Amino acid sequence: MLEEAKEILGSLGIPFFLRQGTCLGAVRDQAFIPWDDDVDLGSVIGLNGLAEDMLDPVFNAFRDRGYYVNVERNDRWIAAGIMKSSTRVDLTFFHIINDSISHFPFIWIPARLFANLKEIEFMGGKYLAPNPPEEYLSTKYGPNWTTPKQDYEKDVLDQVAKSPAVPVAPTPGQPKTKIRILDRRGESVRGAEVFVVGIADACADENGYVEFGLPYKDFYAVVINFDDHEEILYQELMSPGSSYVYTSDISTSNGRLMALTEELEVAP
Repeated sequence: MLEEAKEILGSLGIPFFLRQGTCLGAVRDQAFIPWDDDVDLGSVIGLNGLAEDMLDPVFNAFRDRGYYVNVERNDRWIAAGIMKSSTRVDLTFFHIINDSISHFPFIWIPARLFANLKEIEFMGGKYLAPNPPEEYLSTKYGPNWTTPKQDYEKDVLDQVAKSPAVPVAPTPGQPKTKIRILDRRGESVRGAEVFVVGIADACADENGYVEFGLPYKDFYAVVINFDDHEEILYQELMSPGSSYVYTSDISTSNGRLMALTEELEVAP
């Protein structure tokens, strides 16, 4: 699928680079990471000849090849989830904000790393990577990026604190998002500490609720602490104005994806 994506993008003159887990596997292991289930590609609007009006033909070209394409847009990026069978490509076109681009979860990476991309060999072909790739990977994954590990989430979240602060604010008047914290018995946890990475932190009220102002529907990383329990929810899809429920799982401290369930009726 990577090879076909390269062919489609190349035919349209779209510059792209390997990013996130795909770049990490290419540089560190010269292979795909076994537990990484998608292909991560990117490009930066305004660099290397890429203009925003070039993107719709890209999405249509993948559709013409039989791919399902879902496009999401916000002020930080235009992202396409591209699927055929069980294989997924995450193709993201980034906007430059304050000389940086935003990588999940709100890690701001200098745009200069994408101005003069570096050619590397990967899976029998030649691909482009941020330059230098080592600086890109250490900015995203931390100084221990050269050591393979499945529980990498904590390392990535540590990088958020080191990243330049770029304000991300909700639209004025936008409804709050709620998360209700429950323990493994299903009881509300008063005083639980909840951190939505890149947004804010809050303590749960007597009914276990916290509130946040989210800027838009997106994937967010959430860290939850109470008593001696901590869990990192690395990828949770949340929308402004919605309410969600978290139920603790004592068997894990990270690794769960989409663990929040939507609450249709908010408890009094």
